[in-house]
Amino acid sequence: MAGSVEELLDMLFEMIDNARNATFGRDRCVIERDQALDLIDDIRSQFPIELSEARKVMSTRTELIAAARREAEAIRKSAEDKARQILAEDVISRQAKQRAAEMIQQAEERCRELKRSANEYCEDALRRTEEAVAEAYSEIKKSRSRFRAASGAAASPPAGPNARPIYDAAADED
Repeated sequence: MAGSVEELLDMLFEMIDNARNATFGRDRCVIERDQALDLIDDIRSQFPIELSEARKVMSTRTELIAAARREAEAIRKSAEDKARQILAEDVISRQAKQRAAEMIQQAEERCRELKRSANEYCEDALRRTEEAVAEAYSEIKKSRSRFRAASGAAASPPAGPNARPIYDAAADED
């Protein structure tokens, strides 16, 4: 008995191919019936084994294809999820950068406004101080003049060794 169905079919083919032509026609031949039937029985006995193996292979193939499809679908879904996540992070990042730029611009504008206000305040305070000092200086000069006029000190020079000279505001105006 041969090993595989293919070998058995090859043997049957050779038997028929090498058979003598029958007297009734060229497309007929004479073969040994018992030998041909034995080969056919061997083929039949091999078919269930090979068909079972073929079915197992087909089933395994179908399962592998289904598993590969599931895995491919999972990979595709994971890639889509990752792409959505990256896109969302990119959008959030761009929004955060835009918001940060807006906040920086607002802070710089506020800083410029505060600086301008502080400069105006300082300028106004210094101007008012200058005016107050000038007015006080003018008042001091007037008071000294009145004091001299009232005390007669302008007519007489200081007396004594420890006497200090009198400040003349009118002389400073010249």
